[in-house]
Amino acid sequence: MMAQNETAPVPVCGPDTWMPVPARILHVKDENFNTYTIRLRIEDEIARNGYRWAPGQFNMLYAPGVGEAAISISSDPETPDNLEHTIRVVGSVTRAIKKMGKGGIIGLRGPFGTSWPTEGIKGKNVVMVAGGIGLAPIRPMIYWLLHHRHHARRVVLLYGCRSPEDRIFAPELEEWERNSALDVLVTVDNATGNWTGPVGVVTHLLGRIRVDAEHTTVMVCGPKILNRAAAWQFLQLHVRPEQVYVSLERNMNCGFGECGHCQYGSKFVCRDGPVFRFADIAHIFAKEEI
Repeated sequence: MMAQNETAPVPVCGPDTWMPVPARILHVKDENFNTYTIRLRIEDEIARNGYRWAPGQFNMLYAPGVGEAAISISSDPETPDNLEHTIRVVGSVTRAIKKMGKGGIIGLRGPFGTSWPTEGIKGKNVVMVAGGIGLAPIRPMIYWLLHHRHHARRVVLLYGCRSPEDRIFAPELEEWERNSALDVLVTVDNATGNWTGPVGVVTHLLGRIRVDAEHTTVMVCGPKILNRAAAWQFLQLHVRPEQVYVSLERNMNCGFGECGHCQYGSKFVCRDGPVFRFADIAHIFAKEEI
């Protein structure tokens, strides 16, 4: 989470207006058959120059006349002019944004929510576990760690998806695998084409790494079943609950914790998350009705 003395980046809209600012789509890249990445440029110069965000935060993206959706920021936090969001086509808003294509104007509010820890990982090993599109919210943290490689000790990324064709950021994954600053392991459920890497669920990769429980911080993002399985396995390896962070997905409509759609027990995912310390949600993490 953000350190006690850190100040969260100020959203480019305020709770008094809730009005999005216009942002132009500069580039669209297909990641796989149902996922794409857009690069945005905030049109207003003052808003653009003042826009800052932390790894793990999200924006509310508005398709005019259609609706709004919460989308994680997937680009490098230290190059805010290169603002990217990786989006899976699952509803009318995500389809409408894809249909607009390059040159289209959408609305943007944010950044919102909590971020992955940065100060808390100083001198520790970092293990990041991602499944499917869950790599998108973790990608900014990878960039941050590459910029500040001295900050942490060993850095490990474990990533899993259904097939090699389902991978997102495939060229970057291959680049990271060649980078001595990171240890990257990628697995798929179904080995198609020329795939020669690991096969199986991503949590099976834990058997390939050594976890120093006392000096390891864990970050997990993926489907609910992966979040649960990975968090419990690290706890069984004696990683402290305070050192396990999970990014949750919820139906977020406002970003300020006012509308109640993303309530999670006594918390709101848009305001108190999406990144939670496991220790703060352990009592409700496995409950289906929450």
